[in-house]
Amino acid sequence: MRLSKIVAGVEEFSVVCLEEDWEREIVSLTHDSRTASVSSLFFCLTGGESDGHSHAREAIKHGAVAIVTERRLSVKVPQIIVKDTRQALSLMSAAFYGNPAQDLQIVGITGTNGKTTTAAMLASVLEAAGKKVGVIGTLGVRYSGKTYPSALTTPDPIVLHKTFSEMRAQGIEFVVMEVSAHALYYKKVEGVYFSACIFTNCTQDHLDFFKTMQAYKEAKMLLFQPKRCQIAILNGDDELSRDIKKSREENTTVSYGVTNPADAFAIITEENLLGSECLLNIQGEVCRVSLALSGKHNVYNALAAATCALALGIKAKSVTEGLSGLRMVDGRLEWVGGIHGAEIFVDFAHTPDGLDKSISALKKHCKGRLVCLFGCGGNRDKGKRPLMGETAAKKCDFAVLTSDNPRYEDPMDILAAIEKGYRRFSLKYVVVQDRRAAIAYAIDCLTAGDVLLVAGKGGETYQEIMGIKYPFCDKDIIKNYIEEKRETPRN
Repeated sequence: MRLSKIVAGVEEFSVVCLEEDWEREIVSLTHDSRTASVSSLFFCLTGGESDGHSHAREAIKHGAVAIVTERRLSVKVPQIIVKDTRQALSLMSAAFYGNPAQDLQIVGITGTNGKTTTAAMLASVLEAAGKKVGVIGTLGVRYSGKTYPSALTTPDPIVLHKTFSEMRAQGIEFVVMEVSAHALYYKKVEGVYFSACIFTNCTQDHLDFFKTMQAYKEAKMLLFQPKRCQIAILNGDDELSRDIKKSREENTTVSYGVTNPADAFAIITEENLLGSECLLNIQGEVCRVSLALSGKHNVYNALAAATCALALGIKAKSVTEGLSGLRMVDGRLEWVGGIHGAEIFVDFAHTPDGLDKSISALKKHCKGRLVCLFGCGGNRDKGKRPLMGETAAKKCDFAVLTSDNPRYEDPMDILAAIEKGYRRFSLKYVVVQDRRAAIAYAIDCLTAGDVLLVAGKGGETYQEIMGIKYPFCDKDIIKNYIEEKRETPRN
């Protein structure tokens, strides 16, 4: 595509180039100088770990024939000078791939917890209505019967618009995507117009990056700007919803909730360890739903998905079929197996609020002890470590504290921070640093009626240590160990 066409999506810019350079052919976009190649357009991004402007010469050396920059550089290639290269990256990526988002109905979901499950629920409802659906999120990119891995919850703009383009080519009608606070801060979805956006909740997380809860909240609110979002589906039981609602016109928001008065509400009629029966009333439309996911928080997720679906014109029948037909969401309070009369679940819970909700959901129907195995990730929000320890100590009967993804930190330092919070309320715990050994220890502790929650990693298939991702899947390790124990019965 010609450089002039790619730049057309940016409103304010200046150029440093000859007339003939303006029509130069661009075959790829990149913001990583190491991946620049012949006829690339290189973006000098700021605000990350390094300033992209210092890598412009390397990109040119590798074949980049033009750069997008925030200031004029001493290089001999065409320069597009913009106020914000991250915003330009999003807008120009869309143009490069033919503005595919304009031909899709896109739903964005943001919140500290529940994004992945709500996305899966909404996708299931849309598919029950006969729609062709794509999903983008923590579990990867899924459409047309295939799933592709994704390094980020919300892909970078080049990958995102390439994905939109491929989905459009496959006839996808709806895209349900998770939108992280980081993605909003870095303007990854700039220029994307959402048919609807869902807000799940906002609790402590990512303060290593955002520093304050206010900054974290403000990042999430960016998704609901009227210029970006047609209709906002808001959790009326979360206080941030009130701030979001104030920023929008009254008839462009729909609230859902279980505790406070809302446009859509749910009544749980029956529940057990493996799910619940509930009535969803969405502005007068009533759906009787059987959820194969336990916990009140999953009723919230279902209500959010249902409310959004009806706002998009989907019939109540499809809502019922889609929610009742969803059997599981990978690593989200997922039943993995049972042994000696005990049941084992894995969950992605990695925040104090997420851990509290998952433990509470299982504890309510646990006939024996609730055992929780968890840790905290390294090089992330350190403030939540003692809080997660407190949460587990208050709610579970016994805990196995272990390593999560330590990254570049000493696992024992992380565990010491968790212990500090845990010991304030209970001494019923053990520390087993090696996660595989910890899982075996926890399973060996179980007796009839007990429930084990293995939390923190969910559906992840790796453990990150010192920059290396080693193969590691909680579910596989649990299943294999259960099988070994069955082959070697207790004396």
